[in-house]
Amino acid sequence: MTNLDNKIDAIEEVSDLESLQFFQTQPHSCSYLEDETASTVFLSPKQRINKALYSQLSEYGFRRSGTHIYKPLCADCDACVPMRIPAALFEPSRSQKRTWKRNSDIVVTSTDTIDTDEHYALYEQYINQRHSDGDMFPPSKTQFISFLGSQWHSSCYYEFRLNGQLIACSVADIMDNGISAVYTYYNPAMEKRSLGSLAILYLVREAKKLHLDSVYLGYWIKNSNKMNYKSSYRPLEIQSGESWILVN
Repeated sequence: MTNLDNKIDAIEEVSDLESLQFFQTQPHSCSYLEDETASTVFLSPKQRINKALYSQLSEYGFRRSGTHIYKPLCADCDACVPMRIPAALFEPSRSQKRTWKRNSDIVVTSTDTIDTDEHYALYEQYINQRHSDGDMFPPSKTQFISFLGSQWHSSCYYEFRLNGQLIACSVADIMDNGISAVYTYYNPAMEKRSLGSLAILYLVREAKKLHLDSVYLGYWIKNSNKMNYKSSYRPLEIQSGESWILVN
């Protein structure tokens, strides 16, 4: 039995998940680490998913992309580490406090849809200027709606506006056990405002307001520069096996 087979068995043997069906992708080039091969496990698209099941899967490191629930499961690599911020314990750093204060003129509201020309224009600008080397380049309206605008029972879209102009949007899922930060896109010309950091700080505040335990940041990869920002939120929790470990 291979290392990957053992990992898949470990998921399927969790008693609460044993009735679910998962599919595995063929190995492909990793988007974050050169010379590494990646593989992903997806929950069957036929599975009916409610907030309770989605919340439970998040405890085991699963994430959402569009309408798919997935988790990296690579044969010879464990670099993708699920990470979350324990909202009640979080203490902003001096830099994060300055970011919050610097953006006190921004108004944040929630909306039910991002299927608008205004939102797509911002997303397109963000992908073209910040992620032209990524899987989502080149952007398209169809890809945008499929990835972020698909109807999902727990989605919430937070708009960040300056003088009425949309400058950022945080796509988040409100779960039973926390808030999942699905994706944030913003005006790349406003680099000094640290809008990506502001979005995470706002989600932590929302989690506290809603009495939710955590803000889920997805996967952290130690040797990926793209993931470095996630480790600046302290304390945080990382997943090891079936447990979450607090890191100060």
